[in-house]
This record gives sequence, C-alpha cells and structure tokens, in this order.
Amino acid sequence: MATSPAHTVNEYIAGFPVPVQKRLKQMRRVVRRAAPRATETISYRIPAYRLDGRVIYFAAFKTHIGMYPVSASIQKALKELAEYASPGAVATVRFPHDRPIPQALVGRIVRLMIEERRTRTRAKLRARSRPK
Repeated sequence: MATSPAHTVNEYIAGFPVPVQKRLKQMRRVVRRAAPRATETISYRIPAYRLDGRVIYFAAFKTHIGMYPVSASIQKALKELAEYASPGAVATVRFPHDRPIPQALVGRIVRLMIEERRTRTRAKLRARSRPK
C-alpha cells in the first residue's frame, strides 16, 4: 500500500499492487462516466469527486475498495447495496477484492449522490431567498 500521500489520483492508484490498481482504475472510469463534469482531486488522502459540492470518495484497503459517503436514503433505495454494507460504518459500502466491482450499481450510486446534492443545494437556496 502507498507509503507517502499522493497528490493526484494517478499517484494514488500507482501506490498499490497491480491487481488493486486495475480495480481502482475501473472504479475511476465508472465514477467519471457517471459524473463527467465532476472535478477529480485528492481529499483526505484518497480520490474524491466534486460537483456542486462533495459527490463521492473511494479508497483501497487490504480486502476491499470502500466508497463513501453513501447516504442512508440511497442505501435504502438500492436494496442490492445490502450485500456491500459495512457493519458498523455509517455511509460506507465495501466492494471485496474477491468479487467483481458492480459497475452499474456504482454508477447508480454516483448519479443518485449528485441528484441528492443538487436537491439539498436547491432547498438551501430557496430557504435563503424567502422573505423574513
């Protein structure tokens, strides 16, 4: 695993063994396809994607790739996420290295997170524009 902090997503991915690099590149492609206008950066030392605010993060670990934050409402809406839920970790899903990454599911998560973010932003703007 990476020993020094990465400054780019490419550096982050390069810090892992080749099999994990392949999975990280796959996650990156799926996220970028689902959110083509999102800004890619490193935040909290892991890949992060922003579009009108935070959208999603992912990170590699010894046994899985974690993705967060995945809101409780999305976890409830996407029943197939139950098998990837992380016991004791709120807003986290884990994709084990011994199973294929569910690309369609990851794409849906990202699109739903973007919509949720936009809905919250619109609500905040409406609240600010109301006369007091």
